[in-house]
Amino acid sequence: MKICGPKLSLCGLIISVWGIVQLVLMGLFFYINSVALIEDLPLEEEYHSLEDFYAAANRAYNQNAYNCWIAACIYVLTLLVSAQQFYMNSRVTVN
Repeated sequence: MKICGPKLSLCGLIISVWGIVQLVLMGLFFYINSVALIEDLPLEEEYHSLEDFYAAANRAYNQNAYNCWIAACIYVLTLLVSAQQFYMNSRVTVN
């Protein structure tokens, strides 16, 4: 069943592939606690001790990594739908 046309399905394929690559890499960088991404963490302004800050930062890094990987999985679903639509639009129908 066709839902979208060939141009939209191709656009969905391209955006899905890019989204998967970007989110998997971002998830990896969050997972290894990349300092460049510390501004993207939901941290408080002040902590009572350095250990509290490290614990909160580690939790936030891990949560953001999992969020990126979940979003990448959603992009995989979008990729599958777009690929199915691209296949349906590229088939030649014989009357």
